[in-house]
Amino acid sequence: MTDPYAWIKESLATIHRADWYRSVQTIHGQPGAIVLLAGQEVINFASNDYLGLAGDERLIKAAIAAIQEYGTGSTGSRLLSGHRELHRELETAIASLKQTEDAVVFSSGYLANLGAITALVGKRDLILSDQYNHSSLKNGAILSGAAVIEYPHCDVAALKTQLSQQRQNYRRCLIMTDSIFSMDGDLCPLLTLLDLADEFSCMLLVDEAHATGVLGKTGAGCVEHFGCTGRQLIQIGTLSKALGSLGGYVAGSASLIEFLRNRAPTWIYTTGLSPADTAAALAAINIVQQEPQRRVQLWRNVDYLKKLLQQQLPNLKLLPSESPILCFQLPSASEALQVGKQLRQAGIFAPAIRPPTVPTSRLRISLMATHELKHIDKLIAELNNISK
Repeated sequence: MTDPYAWIKESLATIHRADWYRSVQTIHGQPGAIVLLAGQEVINFASNDYLGLAGDERLIKAAIAAIQEYGTGSTGSRLLSGHRELHRELETAIASLKQTEDAVVFSSGYLANLGAITALVGKRDLILSDQYNHSSLKNGAILSGAAVIEYPHCDVAALKTQLSQQRQNYRRCLIMTDSIFSMDGDLCPLLTLLDLADEFSCMLLVDEAHATGVLGKTGAGCVEHFGCTGRQLIQIGTLSKALGSLGGYVAGSASLIEFLRNRAPTWIYTTGLSPADTAAALAAINIVQQEPQRRVQLWRNVDYLKKLLQQQLPNLKLLPSESPILCFQLPSASEALQVGKQLRQAGIFAPAIRPPTVPTSRLRISLMATHELKHIDKLIAELNNISK
């Protein structure tokens, strides 16, 4: 008889041959601009901890205090035994930051996307999704049962054509996009997307995972950055990047949030966010609002790195970026792995990103407010050595 599991080993062998194989790399100690990786001290350009809050003493103290008061787990779904006043405090703080009527917290950003999308659209509906959207958006679209059309990355003309041809055939339509695209670093054309949503009577969902705490005058994200605060849309994000904790959220109108509490399966049927993560995220939002200098320092670091790249490495194929994420393309997965390995040997942790995660292989650099200029100088020096 044929082994029904034999295909798994064969598939793994194919992944190895294509240089697509992935494995975990253990970080020791607290997160930060310098981390200990497999016994080696390295400068960390692989983290989404943009404001350096994941190791902040105030978040740690808030998490410990919450554990001492509420225990380690929420013990149930929010609608049963898992709701704490702390959850509501966090939701109110998120709504205040985003300047929306309300917000609801999920146990991860991935669950927030799956839950919101599957609640908002179904088999009689249409989803138009940017080609480079995050996996959580793509899988949420599949699970919803709606018809799904991917439009070319940030191509609003192609999107308008699809809307003109398809919109009238469906009950509801949801346009979905990342605000900062995590593997490229560029921004969505939000103003045009909002105008198209209005013109064709569509809902618009924007994933602010990499923009919350980073973009906008107060750190509210891409919506604030483009001056769109108050316009009707669905904002989704995570607490695990610039906010240094874990969890996800949806922010929007009071009716939207009330509906999701009654219809989003990944909120209804999942244990509530742990007290420690909830308290840490709440502390982080307070810091984001009270310490804008962290965001200022982050953007100084971004500008400094871009300036050095332009001056010293003009031949690098740098992808367009308006965020703390900078990627430069490499010809193949094997070359991306090799450059990542050389940097690691020189004391720099910068990951190679390869298909199928992205269409072309690249090295991804993410900056933090806690990076010092000497860290960026060392990165440039090593890239110069490699490119010789």
